[in-house]
Amino acid sequence: MRDEKTIFALVKDVAVKDAGIRAVYMNGSRANPNVTKDALCDYDIVFMVDNTVDYYENDAFIRQFGEILYMQQPDEMDKMLGLEVDFSEKYTWLVIFEDGVRMDITIVNLESKLVYSEKACVVLLDKDGRLADVPEATDSDWWIKRFSEQEYIAACNEFWWCLNNVAKGIRRYEIPYAQDMLNKVVRPQLVKMLEWKVGILTDYTVSVGKSGKYLNKWLREDEYELFLETYCGAVAGEMWRSVLVMCRLFEDTARFVAANLGYEYNSEEAEAAMKYLHFVREMDRI
Repeated sequence: MRDEKTIFALVKDVAVKDAGIRAVYMNGSRANPNVTKDALCDYDIVFMVDNTVDYYENDAFIRQFGEILYMQQPDEMDKMLGLEVDFSEKYTWLVIFEDGVRMDITIVNLESKLVYSEKACVVLLDKDGRLADVPEATDSDWWIKRFSEQEYIAACNEFWWCLNNVAKGIRRYEIPYAQDMLNKVVRPQLVKMLEWKVGILTDYTVSVGKSGKYLNKWLREDEYELFLETYCGAVAGEMWRSVLVMCRLFEDTARFVAANLGYEYNSEEAEAAMKYLHFVREMDRI
């Protein structure tokens, strides 16, 4: 697999030799100063060009970066599905090459409003000084946001209320439904509460990453182990155990958040939800 130095040299070489490319910058995880880089990090490369047509209609452009294993062209797919797209503004290829390197390559019209819209941005080449005002890269766009008491109440209510659907799904052995309710509706509230706890601990100056993938950096080891235990397979008994762990972790975290911000935690709501959860679990028949 090619290393970062090799990829950057290739990108710059392509850009220098192509008069239509006026600048190149990188965003995404490799531009984020707070992300530990490894070989599997994508290269999110943006080429600022004077005419996008010259590139998206020319296969030779994308093939300069290596032998393609497979790829996705999201703008092309949107067009195929009947969505409104403007190839003259931007066009993207998501590519995995034969050596395992993944590059998300975007061409953007020089006048596009999409140019360096993210704060995690590293300039690789600037022929005309167009990117002279790009600030030092930061991941502040993704820092945990401060939240209101109303948002806190809503998150708690959504967590405890929607558990009834999880319980019914497991009890009926409607596992796909139960998994969807657990992971798409209930879990996001747990992740949100854990994020808020981290926000309190760090004065809202960090990001926990997509789906809370960096939570282990700020949670205690025992807390993070509990979080991992909330993930389960498709066996009913295992799902019940994970749900109970999730409830325990959510309540502990919600109480911490409330205590630190002077919010009121609705313990009656939680107790009622747990009562119904155990009722459904222990039913002789349905």
